[in-house]
Amino acid sequence: MRLKLDLNLMEHYERHCPQPERRFNCLIPPPPGYKVPVKWPRSRDEVWKANVPHTHLADEKADQRWMVVKGEKIVFPGGGTHFHYGADKYIISLANMLSFPNNILNNQGKIRTVLDIGCGVASFGAYLLSSDIIAMSVAPNDVHQNQIQFALERGIPAYLGVLGTKRLPYPSRSFELAHCSRCRIDWLQRDGLLLLELDRLLRPGGYFAYSSPEAYAQDEEDLRIWREMSALVERMCWKIASKQNQTVIWVKPLTNDCYMEREPGTQPPLCRSDDDPDATYGVPMEACITPYSDQVHRAGGSGLVPWPARSTAPPPRLGDLGYSNDYFEKDTELWQDRVKSYWDILSPKIKPNTLRNVMDMKANLGSFAAALKDKDVWVMNVVPEDGPNTLKVVYDRGLIGSIHNWCEAYSTYPRTYDLLHAWSVFSDIERKGCSPEDLLLEMDRILRPTGFIIVRDKRPVVEYIKKYLSALHWDVIATVDGESNSEQDEDEVVFVIRKKMWLTNDSLKDST
Repeated sequence: MRLKLDLNLMEHYERHCPQPERRFNCLIPPPPGYKVPVKWPRSRDEVWKANVPHTHLADEKADQRWMVVKGEKIVFPGGGTHFHYGADKYIISLANMLSFPNNILNNQGKIRTVLDIGCGVASFGAYLLSSDIIAMSVAPNDVHQNQIQFALERGIPAYLGVLGTKRLPYPSRSFELAHCSRCRIDWLQRDGLLLLELDRLLRPGGYFAYSSPEAYAQDEEDLRIWREMSALVERMCWKIASKQNQTVIWVKPLTNDCYMEREPGTQPPLCRSDDDPDATYGVPMEACITPYSDQVHRAGGSGLVPWPARSTAPPPRLGDLGYSNDYFEKDTELWQDRVKSYWDILSPKIKPNTLRNVMDMKANLGSFAAALKDKDVWVMNVVPEDGPNTLKVVYDRGLIGSIHNWCEAYSTYPRTYDLLHAWSVFSDIERKGCSPEDLLLEMDRILRPTGFIIVRDKRPVVEYIKKYLSALHWDVIATVDGESNSEQDEDEVVFVIRKKMWLTNDSLKDST
């Protein structure tokens, strides 16, 4: 594409889609020896080497206990660059630093969504799950290639992304805690631009846990960085919540008071009043502080109830979208019924641990994911870039997701999801004039062999998909009429598909 990219700004790790004529029109076969993935929760600690055949990280990070090759498996002892002795002990130490009850980091349900930047193989996120915390683990395809692929193979929520020049695809005030452990990011560059992106993403009173040499080393360069970083976060109105050994935890203010009290001309400035902090798809980052809305400022916080009640409680930001509490409650109830009927269809084909990584390709308010709360799965909730920005409601329910345009490929590796739920996604891209065939190929790329797809769409869409089943190696599980609660649902069909396990002749030769 001959793009002139600035390597210092990490632009080469950001999304760059090829022109339509350069897209591949083919299926991606599994690697030689591919097996059905190890099931959760065992997958947290081990995966099949053949499924992600990239062992260089095991050699490079052996002393840090990221991962170890053992025969046909790759084993994850739970270590990281900063926490060689295990993420579990490190998480307890963070809770202890913040004096949270019983040294549990979720702080009685008040901390639920976490952003882990430069996450490696996502062991930090893996060990947070037992505390009822869900982390969006983010890393690029950099020198530690395939780290996100390992995370997803393990059954841990993860996303291929980088702090470069564009905003991350999450709304403002999405996370209670951001974390960076030896993530090798220069937080002082470009007037603190990357730190200000974290500020945009943190909720009122949110924390940034930073474990890095600058937080404790005494050599001249690290001391200089620490002094400059401390001055920057002070101007951003962050305060030190705790500093211990090799870790500092800053806390963001609950209201706009501190911003208003700053001297005129203080840098970084407040963002312009017409800046939309929730606009993210392809939007450049800005070196400014996002102040709170009047509602949040008056409330002195985000006004969210603790998890798990949060998943079904109408969040305050519903009003931003013009939705009533009544609409939210009806939507929640509707999807509980729909998910129950989906599971009635799937149950003859699945065991309790068959499904782990789930994607809702058009999540709306996140009610599909909320209905799965009691199952041992996690859901990536995808919200279209051109519709109502409901992703902030999804995050306010204690769920995670990203903004995306399904005319393009999704930022993930092949074979990373067990179930894709596509409600009216094909009808939407048809309206945009994009290729439904490309979407079928992308869904096949993302889906694991033996994984499922639930399409809920108009009858002509289902008839269209049926023409491609043989070429895609997909089997029909069921075709059911959807209920008609409104004009919008009229003639909706539920079409359930399963992807076959298939290997190319070359793969078969290599695996025998």
